Amino acid sequence: MKIGILSTSKSLYSTKRLVEACVKKGHEAQVINHKRCYMNIASHNPSVHYNGIVLSGFDAIIPRIGASVTFYGAAVVRQFEMMGVYSVNESVAITRSRDKLRALQLLARKGIGLPVTGYANSPGDTADLLELVNGAPVVIKLLEGTQGVGVVLAETRQAAESVIEAFRGLNANFLVQEFVKEAGGADIRCFVIGGKVVAAMKRQGREGEFRSNLHRGGSAELVKLTPEERSTAVRASKILGLNVAGVDLLRSNHGPVVMEVNSSPGLEGIETATGRDVAGMIVEFIEKNARPGKTRTRGTG
Repeated sequence: MKIGILSTSKSLYSTKRLVEACVKKGHEAQVINHKRCYMNIASHNPSVHYNGIVLSGFDAIIPRIGASVTFYGAAVVRQFEMMGVYSVNESVAITRSRDKLRALQLLARKGIGLPVTGYANSPGDTADLLELVNGAPVVIKLLEGTQGVGVVLAETRQAAESVIEAFRGLNANFLVQEFVKEAGGADIRCFVIGGKVVAAMKRQGREGEFRSNLHRGGSAELVKLTPEERSTAVRASKILGLNVAGVDLLRSNHGPVVMEVNSSPGLEGIETATGRDVAGMIVEFIEKNARPGKTRTRGTG
């Protein structure tokens, strides 16, 4: 099989591991910088161009789209879908998961456990918004943030109002969520492939840091999931339409709550903490499922 890996850098751990896994299983792998792709949007012969050549002959693609280029990256994935190329995660699912507000609304509609979350536009609604999420302390998140950037813990009402005022001054879109104190600065990353949790790790924030992201100095270790946690992760990825996902859970007093569902989860932390060949499992999933024109959306939606 010829597999394209949409990534901005060949040197990234996840990209290198996916290339290794493809080659190990006898496939041809090509890393494609989606930011440098350009497209011919034709009715009968859609194409993707890269470095002066037309990309063709691909059986499947693995999108590794960064949050800052979601719009263009998803457009490239959509173009491949229009060409009948199988995508591990479809364009519609990627954009659905990247819109944090939309993702939470979809999960809530299906009964997935979530932290109490508020969203408002008018500055006059700040007081009611804070009451809605049970008051301070609260977590305030930029909708466009990633890897813990743009996430603030406001421990008092005054601090929360100041942060909200600052975000509104920047015309930024943000959510306000209850602070799940009992989680103790830890979360659980469940790696889901094809409707199964194939690996899970517990991430613990460094001392004095409520964010558990490994990019922010957090640590990771193997964790045993409860049946409810496993079911929640699988359901969350399925609701958003993702075949490969990193589902981040918190252990709250009322069961697991989903913080985020990531469509391009990193491999380094999960493979190091669990010792599992997650990259190889992604390639195995492609082997079982990739067929010409199998993409459900065919670039629509």
